Amino acid sequence: MDLFIALMAVLMTAMVWVAPATADEQKEGAKVAVFGGGCFWCMEPPFEELEGVVEVKAGYAGGTKETADYQQVSSGRTDHYEAVRVIYDPAKISYPQLLTVFWRQIDPTDGGGQFADRGSQYKSAIFYQDEEQRTQAEQSKMELSASGLFDRPIATKILPVAHFYEAEEYHQDYYRKNYAHYSAYKEGSGRKGFQEKMWPKDAKDANGPEKKNRYEKPSDDELRRRLTPIQYDVTQKEGTEPSFRNAYWDNKEPGIYVDVVSGEPLFSSRDKFDSGTGWPSFSKPLEARNVIEKKDRSLFTVRTEVRSVHGNSHLGHVFADGPAPTGLRYCINSAALRFIPQSKLAEEGYGEYLNH
Repeated sequence: MDLFIALMAVLMTAMVWVAPATADEQKEGAKVAVFGGGCFWCMEPPFEELEGVVEVKAGYAGGTKETADYQQVSSGRTDHYEAVRVIYDPAKISYPQLLTVFWRQIDPTDGGGQFADRGSQYKSAIFYQDEEQRTQAEQSKMELSASGLFDRPIATKILPVAHFYEAEEYHQDYYRKNYAHYSAYKEGSGRKGFQEKMWPKDAKDANGPEKKNRYEKPSDDELRRRLTPIQYDVTQKEGTEPSFRNAYWDNKEPGIYVDVVSGEPLFSSRDKFDSGTGWPSFSKPLEARNVIEKKDRSLFTVRTEVRSVHGNSHLGHVFADGPAPTGLRYCINSAALRFIPQSKLAEEGYGEYLNH
C-alpha cells in the first residue's frame, strides 16, 4: 500500500506539470513559444501585433514549484519568471523571427532583472519547447553576442519549459485595459528609452513622426468651422450627447470609428456591443496607443474619462461592466466619432484595418 501511495504521488506531481492544450494550441499546425522578458505587461503588445501570431498570454514559467500566481511570484515565494506564451502559425511567421522581436524588447545584458524591475522573476529567458527551438535560440543568442551592439555579455538564459501558468485575468492585455498606466510604466521603468536608443528604427516604426504627424489637432478656429455644435461641445468641452438620439448607438455596419477631430483610429465594429445605454459601446480600443484614460471627478463621483491621444478629444468614459474577455465598456459619444465603412477603408487611407 505504501508503494502504491508513493507511486500515485509521483504520478499526481507529474500531472500537475502537464499544461492542458488551449483551443488555439489545438489548431492544426500551431506552435508555442515562451519568453521571459521582465514585466509581462510590456511583452504582450509587440507579439500581438505580428501577422501569424494567434494568441499571446501573460503568465509564469521556468519555476520548480508546482503552482504559480502573482502573489507567490512577486513575493519571491516561487522561482518562476514573468513570461509570455506566444501561439503562432509557423506557415506565417517563424520561430527565429519571434526571437528577433524578443531580443528587441529587452536588455539582454542585464542579469539582475529588466530595467527598473529587479528580482529573479524579472530576469530574461527563452524557454524552449524542443531541441529545434533550443538550437535556434542558441544560434540567435550567439549572433546577437557577435553583433557588437553590446559591450557586456548576453545574460539571457535558454531554459527548457516544463509548464506555463497563465497569469490572472487583470494582467492579460493590460496595455489595452489601462493604456495610460501601461505607457507611464514603460517609460518610467526605462524600457522605452532603452529601446529607442538601441533600436531607433523599431521605435520610429512604432511611434515615429510619420504616424504621429498623420493625426494632428486643427486650430480652434478651424474646429469651430468644421464641427457641428454638439461635436464641438463633446470633444472640446467634455459635453455629453443625448442617449438613443445620436448617430452610432445602434449602428451595426462593419467598419472602424475614428476621432472626428484628428482622424486617428479608435474603435472597431468588431468590438462594438449593445450595452442598452443608448451610446456606442466597445469592449476595447482598436488602437490602444490612440486612447488615454484620465480620472474624472466631476458629478460628485470619480469616473475614468477616455480621450484621444493626438486630437485630445473627450470621447466618453470607460466602465468595468463590459463583456468578456476584457470586462470593459467604453461608453463613447457618437459626436466624437466618424464612422468609416469597411468598403471605404482603403479609399480613405485606412486600408491596414481591412482585416480588423
